[in-house]
Amino acid sequence: MGLLSESERDASHKKPYGIRFFEWMRKRPLSFKAHQAIVLLVTFLAYANYHASRKTTSIIKSALDPLSPDVGLKFNLWKTSGSSTPVESSHRASLARGGWAPFDAAEGTSLLGELDLAFLGVYAGGMYFSGHLGDRMDLRIFLTLGMLGTGLFTTLFGLGYWANIHVFSYYLIVQMLAGLFQSTGWPSVVAVVGNWFGKSKRGLIMGIWNAHTSVGNISGSLVASALLSYGWGWSMVAPGLIIAFSGLVVFLFLPVHPESVGIDKEGDDLGSPKKSGEGITEPLLKSASETEKAIGFLEAWRIPGVAPFAFCLFFAKLVAYTFLYWLPFYISHTVIDGEYLSSTTAGNLSTLFDIGGVVGGILAGHISDRLGARAITAASFMYCAIPALYCYRSYGHISIAMNSGLMFITGMFVNGPYALITTAVSADLGTHSSLNGNSRALATVTAIIDGTGSVGAAIGPLLTGYLSAKSWSSVFVMLMVSALIAGLFLTRLVIAEVTSKIEESNSRGRIPSRNPVLEV
Repeated sequence: MGLLSESERDASHKKPYGIRFFEWMRKRPLSFKAHQAIVLLVTFLAYANYHASRKTTSIIKSALDPLSPDVGLKFNLWKTSGSSTPVESSHRASLARGGWAPFDAAEGTSLLGELDLAFLGVYAGGMYFSGHLGDRMDLRIFLTLGMLGTGLFTTLFGLGYWANIHVFSYYLIVQMLAGLFQSTGWPSVVAVVGNWFGKSKRGLIMGIWNAHTSVGNISGSLVASALLSYGWGWSMVAPGLIIAFSGLVVFLFLPVHPESVGIDKEGDDLGSPKKSGEGITEPLLKSASETEKAIGFLEAWRIPGVAPFAFCLFFAKLVAYTFLYWLPFYISHTVIDGEYLSSTTAGNLSTLFDIGGVVGGILAGHISDRLGARAITAASFMYCAIPALYCYRSYGHISIAMNSGLMFITGMFVNGPYALITTAVSADLGTHSSLNGNSRALATVTAIIDGTGSVGAAIGPLLTGYLSAKSWSSVFVMLMVSALIAGLFLTRLVIAEVTSKIEESNSRGRIPSRNPVLEV
C-alpha cells in the first residue's frame, strides 16, 4: 500500500542518501509519518540556522560600535535631549576604548544601519527570484546551496576580525551576498512542508513549526554572546560553520515530496497515506511529475488577499526586524535599574523577545484556526503591539524584571501576526480556490508575501540606525506608527470576516461558510 507503480519505482534512486541509509538499517521502507517527522525536523533545523546566522550581526554591533549617543539613552518617550547622568558619562568613557573601525567613528551607527539595509535589500529582492525558481527546480538542492552560501559569507564577515580588515566596502559586499543566499530559505521550507501536510489545523501546526524563527534567534544570540568575549569574529564564524553543516544534513535527509521517495499522495487532511476506498483531500502541492504550469509572478499578485497581507507584512516585519537587529544594542546602551548591562548579558536578555514570539506565533495560529479568521487575528495582534511598544520604551528601564516582562509581551504581539502571515496565510493563499486546482504557486506566493515584508524589514533597521543617533524615542514612535498601519491594511479583509461571522450566526442549520478572505 502506498507504493507507486513499477514504472515509477525509479523514484527510489532519487531518495536522499540519508533516507536510503535509514531504510537499509531498518530493512524496510520508512512509513509516511516517519517521512513527515523527518520533513518537519529537517526544515525546522534548516530555517532555525538561517535565523541564527543572521541574528549574529545584532550581537556584535555593540562590539563594533560601543559608543552610544547621549540622546539615545533617555527614558521618557517624548524627551529627546538632556544632560548626561554620572552613570552614562562613566559608561561612555569605558566604551570609548573599544570598537572596530570604521564602525567606531561618529557615523558608526549609521554604517551599521547601512549594512542591515544592504543585507535585507538584497534578501528582499532575492526572495522574489527564489520563490519563482523554487517552483521550478529540486528544492533539496536549492536549499542546500543556499545554506552553504550563507555559511560561506557569514564566515567571511567574521574572518575580517583576524584579517584586520577595516574597509567598509568589504563588509558591505559580504553582507549583500549573504542576503542573496539567505533568500533561498523561506520559500523552500514552506513549499516542502506544504508538499507533505494538508489543510487541517494549518494555523496551529505551522504556528508551532514556525517557532524555528525564534529558536534560531535565541540560539544565534546565545552562541554569539558566549563567543563575543573571545573576539567578535568567532560570533560570526561559528554560526556560519553550523549552517553550512546543516546544509549537508538537508542534502542527505530532506525528501521534497512524497513521490520523490516512492510514496503515493496523501489522503486525509493531516497528510496520511492514501488508502483504498478513502476520500481524497487535495494536498498543498501536487506531484512534481504532474504537468501543471507554475503560476506567473503578476498572476500571483492578483490572487485575492495576497496584496493586503503582503503590505501588512511590510510594516509588521519592519517592527520585528528592527528588534531582531537592534534590540541587544538598545539594551546594552540603556540604563536599567541604575546600571548598564554588558553586551553578553544584553544579548542573552534579548532572547526573551523571541521566546514571547514563540508563544505569540502559536497563539495566533490557534486563535485563527478556532475563529476561521486570519485577518481579524493578525490585525488584533498588531493593534495590541502598539501599547506594548509604548510600555516597553517608557517603563522597561525600571528594573530587569520589568524589562523582561514587557519585552516578552512585546515579542508576543509583534511576532504573532508575522508568524501567522508568513506560514498559514501564505499556504492558504498559495492554494487559493481562484487557482482552479493549480498547486504550483505556493513558493511564488510565499516569496511575494515574505519578499514584500522583507523590504520593510530592510527599511526599519536602516531608519533605526539614523533615528537612534538622535533619540531612541523617535525609533519607538516609528515602530508604533508602523504597527498601526499594518493593522489598517487588513481593514477590508477584517470587515469581510466580521460580516461573514454575523451571517453565520444568523443562519442556523446551514453549513458554516468558508473564510471569505481566503476562499473568495
